Amino acid sequence: MKKLFVLMLAVLTLALSACGGGSGSKDTSAQSEADATAKYGSSVLKLYLPGEYVGENLISNFEEQFGVKVIVENFDSNEMMYTKLQAGDSYDVLIPSDYMIERLIAGDYLQELDKSLIPNLSNLAEQVIGLSYDADGTWSVPYFWGSVGLVYNHENVDPAVVEAQGWSVLKNTDYAGRIFIYDSERDSFMMAFKALGYSMNTDDPAEIEAAYEWLREMNATMSPVYVTDEVIDSMMNGEKDIAVVYSGDATVILDENEEMSFSMPSEGTNIWCDAMCIPANAENPKLAHEFINYVLTYDASYDNAETVGYASPNAQVLEEMSTQEDLYAGNEAYLPRSDGANDEMFHDNITLQRELGKYWIRVKAEN
Repeated sequence: MKKLFVLMLAVLTLALSACGGGSGSKDTSAQSEADATAKYGSSVLKLYLPGEYVGENLISNFEEQFGVKVIVENFDSNEMMYTKLQAGDSYDVLIPSDYMIERLIAGDYLQELDKSLIPNLSNLAEQVIGLSYDADGTWSVPYFWGSVGLVYNHENVDPAVVEAQGWSVLKNTDYAGRIFIYDSERDSFMMAFKALGYSMNTDDPAEIEAAYEWLREMNATMSPVYVTDEVIDSMMNGEKDIAVVYSGDATVILDENEEMSFSMPSEGTNIWCDAMCIPANAENPKLAHEFINYVLTYDASYDNAETVGYASPNAQVLEEMSTQEDLYAGNEAYLPRSDGANDEMFHDNITLQRELGKYWIRVKAEN
């Protein structure tokens, strides 16, 4: 009889749990959403960022901690993002690149940040403070930063040759048929400009023509393969000897293949930064500030850096990632240099971009 009573009690408890327990859980969630709405004006944040570019747990942890919902959308390029803003699409937080931030500022697409709502700005590494596209941080907060360089197989390519020749190693016929070039007119013309001793932001027609000829010769003599994200797996597998690679991708490649090394040519390279901004038409700027402040915390920044592989703007995370043996200590690609005399950031120049795009089509048409 006692066993029957216990069994009946258990069944009754489960039934009550299914009704009352579930309702209580919903009430807690609803209350959390109500609190968020009361505090921020909305419990929904719309985030627009490039590709798979966020920590494994960052979004879910933010949602849980603040009782909100984050809607994530991805864009393929800064230009795609800009077109959507022009069309009137509304987001709360954007993560564009440096030169695009200049364009957004000029077009009044961004709102000034309320720095009193972002106390974790104090966590920023000195290397990402005062960058040229937004020197006083009025409009943006760094999210990731990095460089562009050469990943090469040091078993097949002499490191001394890479260091001596810099970008011109991409025209060394000893490695013909053994190179990957990133399919980007900006990055490809950057390396040609730097190899020739020019600024990568030049709009001098003669210098653009000279860079075009440099690329044409490389294309004709080296039989390069033009790639995008597939360069990561391809270099991990040792399919080519040299590749032009973004530093975060290079970090992953070096971490997976001990035969690979990384070089930032002394002629100079692109030092870039992607940063968080709040659009002028954001529906929830208060929650947007909360999100930006959260991303700068140690835990969120660590999750981001560990998952994605790019250099963190958080000073403590940057230090740990680049010095701890079980992370990226000794990985040449992880920490971008901050003292390269010839390094630059891209600046917004739509006319130049269009010109380079036309020339780039001509270069690849001869492949």
